[in-house]
Amino acid sequence: MGENDFKEVAAVCENPRFSEFSAREGELYEEKGEVRSPFARDYTRVLHCTAYRRLKHKTQVFYNIENDHICTRMEHVLHVESAAYTIAKRLKLNDELTRAIAMAHDLGHAPFGHHGERIIGELYKEYLNEPFWHEKNGLYLVDKIELLPDHENVYRNLNLTYAVRDGILSHCGEMDKNGIKPRKEHIDLYSFTQPGQYEPATYEGCVVKLSDKIAYVGRDIEDAINLGFLSAENVERLQTIVGAKTGEAVNTSTIMSEMILDVCSVSTPEKGICLSEEMSDKLNKIKAFNNEYIYKNKRFEVFNKYAGLVIGELFNTLYSCYNGGDPIAGLSDKRAAYPALIGEFCDYLFKYCNESFADEARWEKKDVKKANVYKNVKVYESLQTKTLYARAVLDYIAGMTDRFAVKCFNELITY
Repeated sequence: MGENDFKEVAAVCENPRFSEFSAREGELYEEKGEVRSPFARDYTRVLHCTAYRRLKHKTQVFYNIENDHICTRMEHVLHVESAAYTIAKRLKLNDELTRAIAMAHDLGHAPFGHHGERIIGELYKEYLNEPFWHEKNGLYLVDKIELLPDHENVYRNLNLTYAVRDGILSHCGEMDKNGIKPRKEHIDLYSFTQPGQYEPATYEGCVVKLSDKIAYVGRDIEDAINLGFLSAENVERLQTIVGAKTGEAVNTSTIMSEMILDVCSVSTPEKGICLSEEMSDKLNKIKAFNNEYIYKNKRFEVFNKYAGLVIGELFNTLYSCYNGGDPIAGLSDKRAAYPALIGEFCDYLFKYCNESFADEARWEKKDVKKANVYKNVKVYESLQTKTLYARAVLDYIAGMTDRFAVKCFNELITY
């Protein structure tokens, strides 16, 4: 085995833990003539789910839903996939698992980027007495919320493998640790109580974790320059940090390429997935630069207030429909006034409430028929408590795109 060869520790069939990594919570229907590995199949299931499609209209850092050239959450995911795949392929890790984790790692993001995540986190704490962070929500979403139809057009939960679910939960790219090695113990993924609490279970998950940070620092700089967030003096300082020569470009490609090649050259099973000391220091300095001149830029203040207003009013409107324990009547009263917000929420509830709720509601005949094709986990049961109702409202809002959230908010102010 070469110095940079991870083949003996890759999550492949020969790995003693492969059955653990590839295990699912339940049986997944079989495909006739299947040629894909379990992880390749997970990749496809993520690609086909609606949560992945919504990423194209979710903020990465800069809210600009009318600008086609600003990085969205989906573009960021593809940057991570590209970087992680390159590294995994070079290190002889399981690139199919790596791609599946990368594709799924940000499915749990709320609308309006990290600020939207903070706002929903405050509501989660107040109404559910639980923390909310996107990695945890990503696991919950792929386990309990996202659905795909089988060959009989019956919708069921995604039922992804342990290694992919683990990679989603443990990918926290905000952590500054260099030299990432997988944990050895198999744990209940719902035992995580905070972001970055445990390292991923696989080296492939470690690759995605580092690739996430490499991807976002470079792309955020490019957008900041194009939108005029950075002054000429800021850019000069950045060029010094990056070590760019006079006239040399500082953009996504140059920053990512240099770091990806560095990871490929210095990572070993003994040291883990890592950057050289020099490159790790550079990455942390770039991250600190971004934090000071981009993420804390005063130009975000108006956006932050707007995001808080939109999410807050959507929640207040839907939560008020609980109507003293009769959400069916409350939702019915306001459905005609707010067809996008409440109409779609009613459709959402049918998928995740049990049959007794569907039989009682009967908003439309088609809704009752639709309930029969959803054989997924009924996370909200019959909405018998205010806490279950609040969870349904918050899950619904957390799954929105920026564009749909704004559309629903506009209903509230134009009625």
